Amino acid sequence: MMFTIRWSTYIFGLLLFSLGISLAIKVQHLGIHPWDVLNVALFEKVGLSIGSWAIIISFVLILISWVLDKSYIRIGTFLNAVLVGAFVDLYLWLDVLPEATNSWPDYFIIIMGIVLMGIGGGVYNAAGVGSGPRDGFMLSISDKLGQPIGRIRIITETSVLLIGLLLGGPVFIFTFIFTFIQSPIFQASLLKGRKVIAAFEERFPKKYYEKSSA
Repeated sequence: MMFTIRWSTYIFGLLLFSLGISLAIKVQHLGIHPWDVLNVALFEKVGLSIGSWAIIISFVLILISWVLDKSYIRIGTFLNAVLVGAFVDLYLWLDVLPEATNSWPDYFIIIMGIVLMGIGGGVYNAAGVGSGPRDGFMLSISDKLGQPIGRIRIITETSVLLIGLLLGGPVFIFTFIFTFIQSPIFQASLLKGRKVIAAFEERFPKKYYEKSSA
């Protein structure tokens, strides 16, 4: 039972997170998350798709994390690397998301995208089946260098942003305020998600579903 609950929660979180990314990309003239700035820049310069670049970069980060600290890599990490990019491409391919109008509705769309990314990120992390490639990468560097994760996150995302900017990625005001909106939403949804998972674990303790499956 808990296996199904955890993995259903994880997939649901990834779907929300990817939808948030896709919405933000639709109004990218307002600015998008630093990692997505890089993905969009590579898509425009080299080709492939935005989701494909998300997958490629995720596996590069997993490889580095594997060398530095394998403890942050689990099956969910690999699924995250593939599914987020695949879901983003699917949402964009379906062409059902609102288009940019270059007027006030665009601000509503990008705020909705940021909120969904925050909720989705908290939900899939609450499932406890593995951190995302970017989180695992930053955590492994933090452990290796003995530096606070906040400092490593700032340095990493600033570096990624500069690379994306140099490649011509979409950088604007929301690129710089993404974290201030997304982080508290992520934290709140993560804590709430963990409480819900814990409640299910109390209702369906390990002994219960071991007997049920016997």
